[in-house]
Amino acid sequence: MKKTVVTFAKAKQEGTKLTMLTAYDYSTAKLIDEAGVDSILVGDSLGNVILGYEDTLSVTMEDMIHHGAAVARGAKEALVVIDMPFMSYQTSVYDAVVNAGRLMKEGRAQAVKLEGGSEVAPQIKAITAAGIPVMAHIGLTPQSINAFGGFKVQGKTEAAAKKLLEDAFAVQEAGAFAVVLECVPDKLAKLVTDKLDIPTIGIGAGADCDGQVLVYADMLGMFSDFTPKFVKRFAETGKLMTEAFKQYNDQVKSGVYPTKEHTYAIDDEVIEKLY
Repeated sequence: MKKTVVTFAKAKQEGTKLTMLTAYDYSTAKLIDEAGVDSILVGDSLGNVILGYEDTLSVTMEDMIHHGAAVARGAKEALVVIDMPFMSYQTSVYDAVVNAGRLMKEGRAQAVKLEGGSEVAPQIKAITAAGIPVMAHIGLTPQSINAFGGFKVQGKTEAAAKKLLEDAFAVQEAGAFAVVLECVPDKLAKLVTDKLDIPTIGIGAGADCDGQVLVYADMLGMFSDFTPKFVKRFAETGKLMTEAFKQYNDQVKSGVYPTKEHTYAIDDEVIEKLY
């Protein structure tokens, strides 16, 4: 049965942990969906993982729509959430609603995610008023990496912790159905989780969040440019893939592959008539 925002609300009420992984293509989304993961995030992390950018800032609406639609075709049960890319919602409330609508219509999302706290509450309120579910994202927000001065844990001081808590209430009040907490001290994340009525999805925010999200290429050992502290590698798929690619390369060059079992036959008489 298709997971929805109601699934998230029910999980919070019942104390059931939520699972979320990123995906950017049909095949990966299909595998994640078959594994029973609750939600798939088409993250703007595709800028790093798929497109090879140094950050997420260069990702466009067209990128998100293209990859989002592919993921949506592969996800039969998981809730598909698509990131709103940098400058697709910060410029105005109008732009935010229009671009969120595009992600739903063209990208086939079931919800959108945007970064920021109280400063984007008007956008969240307007998008949800248009009938589009919104997942919020506070703490370390990668689109603001230049303002933060790097990838740093957020909310460590009293003032910063208070601001994060205020932001969490602000996005909830604006209508967000869930909020991602990224790179937040675990005790602060627990406090936020306990105080909010909507579920929190942690990434580097400890075990007390209502759910967890990871970049699939990180947890499979496929992306090694940078590995955050919070990432657990559940498999070394990257090494397995490299070895398979090497075997393929070696066997083709040595003539071991392909063999008869990998080829199609034709009647010799047909070939003889061609001479």
